[in-house]
Amino acid sequence: MCLAYGDEDGWNALSAAEQREVLAHDAVIRDRGNLMSAVGTNVTAVRNWEGHLSIAKKPYAQHALPLAGFAVIEAESVQEVVALVSNTPCARASGVIEIRPLREVGGDDA
Repeated sequence: MCLAYGDEDGWNALSAAEQREVLAHDAVIRDRGNLMSAVGTNVTAVRNWEGHLSIAKKPYAQHALPLAGFAVIEAESVQEVVALVSNTPCARASGVIEIRPLREVGGDDA
């Protein structure tokens, strides 16, 4: 799973040609059949700790840059994912991509 952090200032700092180039890299990832999406700015954080339900209209985690999008990429290695995302919008537009391997849960692992 890749979490993409970035903001409009970073995006707007890219030239129109650079924007087209990095969006083309997003298309390559989608064309491989991977899930990739931008996220909206409306946030709802839900927690139910010790029976106390809390709903907040703000992010739970605080970061220097807002969460801009995510992708679920199937690959043979982290290095393959790095190669795929290193030229996507957030990676190039003064943002960052966090790569977190997913693991299966359930069955005997639960």
